[in-house]
Amino acid sequence: MDMCVALLLFSGVTCYLLWFTFISKSLKGPRVWPLLGSLPGLIENADRMHDWIADNLRACGGTYQTCICAVPFLARKQGLVTVTCDPKNLEHILKARFDNYPKGPTWQAVFHDLLGQGIFNSDGDTWLFQRKTAALEFTTRTLRQAMARWVNRAIKDRFCPILESAQAEAKPVDLQDLLLRLTFDNICGLAFGKDPQTLAPGLPENGFAAAFDRATEASLQRFIFPEVIWKLKKWLRLGMEVSLSRSLVHVDEYLSSVITARKLELTCQQKDTNPHDDLLSRFMKKKESSYSDKFLQHVALNFILAGRDTSSVALSWFFWLLMQNPRVERAIMNELSTVLIETRGANLDAWINEPLAFDELDRLIYLKAALSETLRLYPSVPQDSKHVVADDVLPDGTFVPAGSSVTYSIYSAGRMKSAWGDDCHEFRPERWLSNGGDKFVMHDSYRFVAFNAGPRICLGKDLAYLQMKSIAAAVLLRHRLTVAEGHKVEQKMSLTLFMKYGLKVNVRPRDLSAAVESMKNDPRISGTAAPAVV
Repeated sequence: MDMCVALLLFSGVTCYLLWFTFISKSLKGPRVWPLLGSLPGLIENADRMHDWIADNLRACGGTYQTCICAVPFLARKQGLVTVTCDPKNLEHILKARFDNYPKGPTWQAVFHDLLGQGIFNSDGDTWLFQRKTAALEFTTRTLRQAMARWVNRAIKDRFCPILESAQAEAKPVDLQDLLLRLTFDNICGLAFGKDPQTLAPGLPENGFAAAFDRATEASLQRFIFPEVIWKLKKWLRLGMEVSLSRSLVHVDEYLSSVITARKLELTCQQKDTNPHDDLLSRFMKKKESSYSDKFLQHVALNFILAGRDTSSVALSWFFWLLMQNPRVERAIMNELSTVLIETRGANLDAWINEPLAFDELDRLIYLKAALSETLRLYPSVPQDSKHVVADDVLPDGTFVPAGSSVTYSIYSAGRMKSAWGDDCHEFRPERWLSNGGDKFVMHDSYRFVAFNAGPRICLGKDLAYLQMKSIAAAVLLRHRLTVAEGHKVEQKMSLTLFMKYGLKVNVRPRDLSAAVESMKNDPRISGTAAPAVV
């Protein structure tokens, strides 16, 4: 009997090793281990995950396949992950075969409790309906004006006073934290017309903001475990699932009160005179509107999730890159000076006391180029995944079976020599300008995927540029920033490319007087570059 068991065990191990050898040889990319798949490599490179993925993609020509778990019957489907940054593959996945690559059941299950069937967590007809409805709103000028009002108010009344206080006290501040608070207040105002005031003096904790953060973090934790495990933890009320449940109650109570109050206001006032121009009110005011309160909550939460972290993280990396590249900072300051001396004259108070108008922001093409270059190197969402519905072959010849997943690395897509040249790792905004340097040139959306591409391309792209330009200009006109001594800047491994330890900076005054004096009677200001600003 013992001999039979031993023979069976030996046969099983032999068959597995033969199968594993065949599978592992058919996959190019990081090493795949028996049973553990590529998990050891993931763990070993956890502190540089995105660069590790980029290294593997460069070595494999832009696409590789790996097994998360090297287990028979799973490895070619649920365990198989195709990783790519090839622009032709991205166009195929995000546009040509869009219906074959939805968010998928895993993603939807993870975020369902927080986002429901909202626009960023849905597929098919549910997604299409919300997309069309939202697209109509994002094309209106009034939404742009609303964003400008919320941004300018927060910059002038809260953000700048905090920076000025830090400058006066010579104390470093965490710029990433300030930007997160600023963009959270802005997106809440735009989404449902209420200011949570997380950027108020003293940086108070806001119950809704804290609950939203905890719910987001707890939802992301679900990606670590198989679905059956986190669902069991949810049923038993264990670990982060307890935090998620409690946070969702707080979020639900807060938004329910906002929606109830807004419905009452809209009922009592004439629509023509109603001051509310936020997205929530716009959905409510539609004649055909019969949306449930839960649906309206998910509308607000989906847009907060999309609009808060992305802009603040992009700005954090932008300011950090400027501190490493003074040449680019000088070029941005020259552009700002040239535009403002034409529109506001040489009065410095007029430069810094009033926010920039739409026409002034639109003329800041070098600033837009620098922001785009930041997003190329440090995209706010470094990677995304899709579920494969039916067997398919990618343009580069890679076979992807039904039931597997495809991850496209946005971070890697911006760092490939084949797409961006030998200087792809350099911060060079000029690559976004025309030969004459007077026009902004947007690159192909399947090479530059920071705003996604295809039918799911970001609706708020123009609003994001508007917000980032406004904040960047306000800071740079008033202050010079330097990284605090001893502060370490590292990427945080999460769905959003946060800085792991924040961005501690010293705030110093900006001297604009020398540049203004030299430009007062300079006839060249409407043409060539202005003198450098200190």
